[in-house]
Amino acid sequence: MTQSSPPRHAVVIGGSLAGLLAAAVLAEYATVTVVDADPLPEGPAPRRGLPQARHTHLLWSGGARAIEKILPGITDDWTGAGAIRRSLPTDLVTKTAQGWIPRCGEKQFNISCSRDLLDSVVRARVTGLKGVSTLEQSRVRALEGTAARVTGVRVDTADEEGLLLAADLVVDASGRGSRARTWLQALGVTGIRQAEVDSGLVYATRIFEAPAGAHEMGFPIVNVQSDPRVPVPGQTATIVPIENGQWQATLSGTRGGQPTGDPDRFIPFAKGIRDPIVGELLEGKKPLTDVAVTQGTANRRIYFEKADLPDGFFAVGDSVATFNPLYGQGMTVAAQGLLAVRSLLRQKGLAHPGFGREAQRAIAPQVSTAWELATSQDILYPGATGMKPRAGTGLLNAYVNRLMTGATTHEALTAALFKVLTMSSAPTHWLSPPVVWHVLRASDRDALKAPPLTAAERAVAGLGPVPGPSGPVTGPVDPVDPVDPVDPSDPVGPADPVGQAR
Repeated sequence: MTQSSPPRHAVVIGGSLAGLLAAAVLAEYATVTVVDADPLPEGPAPRRGLPQARHTHLLWSGGARAIEKILPGITDDWTGAGAIRRSLPTDLVTKTAQGWIPRCGEKQFNISCSRDLLDSVVRARVTGLKGVSTLEQSRVRALEGTAARVTGVRVDTADEEGLLLAADLVVDASGRGSRARTWLQALGVTGIRQAEVDSGLVYATRIFEAPAGAHEMGFPIVNVQSDPRVPVPGQTATIVPIENGQWQATLSGTRGGQPTGDPDRFIPFAKGIRDPIVGELLEGKKPLTDVAVTQGTANRRIYFEKADLPDGFFAVGDSVATFNPLYGQGMTVAAQGLLAVRSLLRQKGLAHPGFGREAQRAIAPQVSTAWELATSQDILYPGATGMKPRAGTGLLNAYVNRLMTGATTHEALTAALFKVLTMSSAPTHWLSPPVVWHVLRASDRDALKAPPLTAAERAVAGLGPVPGPSGPVTGPVDPVDPVDPVDPSDPVGPADPVGQAR
């Protein structure tokens, strides 16, 4: 804004991570009011509107870099608050559908902590920005305006019903329960299409006390994935070391193989999947919480960008698309999309005619790629419902399967795998000539036969030694590979290799 320009005001519906990042992006150009139905905690505490926060969350390097660009220094803020920056695949023990991934030198990274901590650090930064205010315990009743332009929102607050908040721009970041389609239809906007793919996934999480010395030694994330190529329910188990010396363990299962809230069945479920290592690690550990169970995890997408939206409005985050939480795409898709919106703002400004519609289209590439990759896997599970894969998906999946097989034995393909899985590069990276060359020569010869935990890690976890070599990291870790900067115009990558909530 300049001194001669009129003051502008933006309303962000929802104090979610996506909503907070939207407020940070818009604060360069307007005063911003964040409206949320809940009281926003001062620190890392649960929020009623985010029940999925009870489950494991990992922020991939592609998303962390995007948020770092929006809020410089945020990574140091996270680690200062207790989050752990983990090297990938050095600090990861994961069994993909194709086998165990070797723990070679760092190719990418993630941020490991509870979702409550992750959000609290971002919330503190954003609410401290000049011009950003919050209106808590308040619900948006409707959009104000016409089918041509949104001019604000009507809000029911604790003190007043139907309060009008005028705005030059309204951003819906209210999440999976968004009522944006209904609000827009009330203004006369039609033709907003929705799609859904549902594998029937249920996930269950319990927090345990980590063994003494495990955090100090940098105990890795441990994960066993399902194999969608096998016509049985997909089941996974994951342990993520988080702040305060805790292990956050999440189980998942698709239709016909879901976990339950029964604490006596938690560890047996983990031991009964493709490899029992997660259950073995949890056995005998002290539980710190009950089992939290979440259902309703379908992939759902609303094609706002294909509708004739009114000016002065766009949606972001889970309001646009929700993905199977195991793929860990949601936070990164939202962050990279908002980085694209920031680029658009810097090019054209908030007053540019049609800015809202252009912002919605700028977000679409990230959403589209994540959607295609998530749903092409989920539709393969028994009992899955929804749209079928597009023609040619089978050929692409065969190529990716071969690449992932090569990633179990060849460091160049391990690097290529994580570059896309962490959403640091577009999936087209997998079709670059050097990667194709390695894929054509891929094999699983000499692949690991057991989880690549070191002897010290097994000892601190109370496990006995494994007969024969399992191939853990025993020597010095390679230096960090150079990574490409995030291009906000790039689409995101596919499903992640670590079962997690979004």
